[in-house]
Amino acid sequence: MSTSPLRSAMVPITRQMRAYFAPVDRITETPTIFDPSVSGAFPLDSPPVPWLDLGWIDNFERFYDTPTEVVRSGMSTFPALQFRGPIEARVEFDFREWGKLQMALAGGSEHMNVLATSSSSTPAPSGGPPIPAVAVLTGSTASELVLGTGAVSGFALGSLIAVDLDYEQQIGYVGSGISAAYVSNSAAVNNDANYVRRVTFNVGRVVEQTTSSVILAQPLLAGVPATGSSAQVVSAFVDREGGSFFQEWSAVFVVEPESGGRVCFYYPRLSANPGAGSHGVSMSPGGGWTPPKSGGVAKTNATANIAGSGTGSSQKFLREDFPEVARPLSAVALHASFLALPYTDTNDGQTVLCYRSYFPATMAAVY
Repeated sequence: MSTSPLRSAMVPITRQMRAYFAPVDRITETPTIFDPSVSGAFPLDSPPVPWLDLGWIDNFERFYDTPTEVVRSGMSTFPALQFRGPIEARVEFDFREWGKLQMALAGGSEHMNVLATSSSSTPAPSGGPPIPAVAVLTGSTASELVLGTGAVSGFALGSLIAVDLDYEQQIGYVGSGISAAYVSNSAAVNNDANYVRRVTFNVGRVVEQTTSSVILAQPLLAGVPATGSSAQVVSAFVDREGGSFFQEWSAVFVVEPESGGRVCFYYPRLSANPGAGSHGVSMSPGGGWTPPKSGGVAKTNATANIAGSGTGSSQKFLREDFPEVARPLSAVALHASFLALPYTDTNDGQTVLCYRSYFPATMAAVY
């Protein structure tokens, strides 16, 4: 009996996986569509708009928790048919990189921009009363913000900057381009005119200045600032455990092919769901170093070797093995966990949670 050998072109092999996210329209619950016929073979460093590259990820795990039920009939209660119970699926992984969006997805609730404050401000864990905002003037683009002569000096090279409208006591989702929070009661946010800029995803880094404008390293996610927008310096990012808001995004996870074809997992709607237990941040040590016992010094291994053993030679040399003198560096990873929400496929009306697409290697067998 002979067996066919594995055909290498049909075996997806990878070293790593990459994550891409795009916003869901929270008002209509409309996801960003990933059409494999149009975008499936995109260059990993240049995802199609509006997908955002969030870098390489580790420890990717998918969980399909939908039970399959059976209807039985007859005297022997044989299985007659089966059907799916309440659908549920989850996905978990670790972000290798830290950034505003990575933190927001790992934290799950509103993600705050810590607006720069004066030394006399009243302190608060998510940032106190900030330095007043500067109006963004006509002629601004997604990459260049016109602030006016003089005002530019408040935004030093390298500083982070948040750009959005004032909060005007509206109820509902807030944030230009991407829903960053939901306000159910204006009094809950103290009618703070800066609140939208505290939570907005419309954030950039200043890399150049002109006499009246600042140039950003990357275009703002919401595009050209809306009329009436203002800018403020951001000192840091902060997320919180708790809160009533849930992040919701579309996601594509791409297996980078070393050989064989490309595999993509597309989730139309993922709701951040950290859940209970040890989540959020993990430390990945770079080695297995063990400190010396107390009361002594670190041991070194000096090994005497005799050259030409068995020949009567007495020549010796000493090999010195140097000990590690410091704990190795650790990578701090952001653990993210999500619940998949349902999406109705427009081709046949079926309710689905995830799409797995496979792009075979050139000239690979079909089966």
